[in-house]
Amino acid sequence: MLPYINKPFELISGAVGASPDELKLIFSFLLSYPLAGLLKRVPDSRPDYKNLFIIGGGLFYLVGLYSLWSGVQTLFISSAVTYGLAHFLRTSPYMPWIAFVFLMGHMAVNQLTRQFADNPSVVDITGAQMVLVMKLSAFAWNVFDGTLPDEQLSDHQKDRRVINLPGLLDFAGYVLFFPSLLAGPAFDYNEYRGWIDCSMFDVSATIDPTKKPPTRKKRKIPRSGTPATWKMVCGLLWIGAFLNFSKWYSPDVLFTDRYMTYNFFRRVFILHMVGLTARMKYYGVWFLAEGSCILAGLGYNGVDPVTGRVSWNRLQNINPWGVESAQNSRGYLENWNMNTNKWLRYYVYLRVTPRNRKPGFRASMATFVTSAFWHGFYPGYYLAFVLASFVQTAAKHYRRNVRPFFLNPVTQKPLPTKKYYDFASWIATQTTFSFTVAPFIILGFNKSLQVWARVNFYAVITTFATLAFFASPAKLHLRKMLEKKSRAAGGQLNRSISADNIKEPVLGLSADPGRDIDEALQEIQAGVGGIQAGVKKEYEGNGLRKKEL
Repeated sequence: MLPYINKPFELISGAVGASPDELKLIFSFLLSYPLAGLLKRVPDSRPDYKNLFIIGGGLFYLVGLYSLWSGVQTLFISSAVTYGLAHFLRTSPYMPWIAFVFLMGHMAVNQLTRQFADNPSVVDITGAQMVLVMKLSAFAWNVFDGTLPDEQLSDHQKDRRVINLPGLLDFAGYVLFFPSLLAGPAFDYNEYRGWIDCSMFDVSATIDPTKKPPTRKKRKIPRSGTPATWKMVCGLLWIGAFLNFSKWYSPDVLFTDRYMTYNFFRRVFILHMVGLTARMKYYGVWFLAEGSCILAGLGYNGVDPVTGRVSWNRLQNINPWGVESAQNSRGYLENWNMNTNKWLRYYVYLRVTPRNRKPGFRASMATFVTSAFWHGFYPGYYLAFVLASFVQTAAKHYRRNVRPFFLNPVTQKPLPTKKYYDFASWIATQTTFSFTVAPFIILGFNKSLQVWARVNFYAVITTFATLAFFASPAKLHLRKMLEKKSRAAGGQLNRSISADNIKEPVLGLSADPGRDIDEALQEIQAGVGGIQAGVKKEYEGNGLRKKEL
């Protein structure tokens, strides 16, 4: 750590109610803006200079700000082992899995160390390592994809595959990219390579020259100061809101005697506000990190050929409006930690599934376990994950069996009464997830159960009551009512196409735990049946040989 660098943060921490390490984290995000501005001005023809600048910035954050010498060692070990595996076992189908298991196991050691230390206000290497696990495991898969023929690859795999193993300087720059080093967002190596050699900014010849994004001083990276500044301002507003709301809605308020003097609805409201306040911190951090990536140019995501408007959402990790206005569980989860969602989908869920087969129970279970393991080992995480899976199933039942009552049976357009369903769905989604994610904030098992008990386990009761209701003959009665309504209108009952009908897990949470359990039982039965058939065949073969003798 640089001499005296901790002093100003210690002085400010008492005034704002945040720890020195938390303030240094915000400082590092803000410092990334002028550094990203300088990085952007490194000549496009010198990617080696860019890499050296990035490596220097990353090491300054780790060592100069936090004195994380052991953290540098941790990142080096993860990176070196992954690169070595990609180099020596490149064509082996087991290489990506070996890298994945090593990375997850290496991270687990640090996760447990942090958990036993029990000091969440101190910044350690686990946050950066979580981001790096996503980047390096994806890198291993991308390298392996580079050895496969085109017909075996999806469009996404073709776009992200690494045909030639990068040099050590490029790889180190990818690992230590300072704007997203400590808190993300994660991205694939080919995205980094396209940014550093500026091929990402090549514009199709079919686009009108007047629609091409403006640049400065012959740089290929388009101007990005305005969208980056907007992200920074929004991030600071979210951080300011978090600091202010924390005075009234910290998790500690849920354990006070005064909290229990309030009526049930007020307790639920306070629980919701505690969750919203905790989310404000993540909104702020992720907005700040994304903004510096945009300023450097890595957030570039193409240009609209009609309007000429540049899209800067390549590394978007959060959509606060999508979370806070969500009317169903999938909408809530899809707008949260979006890059982790992509990583779980492309590098776990679809990788577990054999080629030319549909993902099933194994893919869902592998994704769930990976997501839970990646977050850490606090019991609160697992309470939230398990309950959220059942919440998704309950929400799907309402969307399939109740929502059609508020749609025109012929056109499937909303009826005037649909706004009441939407409002009720929003209230149900927000209050249910306020309850569900509380253990994610509390972390401990006993304290999480205590918080749930103080609001009468309302989401557990409503969720499992819903599942019981739709497992009863009442569901068939609802379907008959819908069919009757459709016939009377001259239409036909169709399952509406919605996000809830998609079976892929979100953040590792199964979209339908019941279906997954049924598939698991079917696989077990098929396996047992195969064993029995094999034993019977062996027995009959032995009997035939005895007769011949």
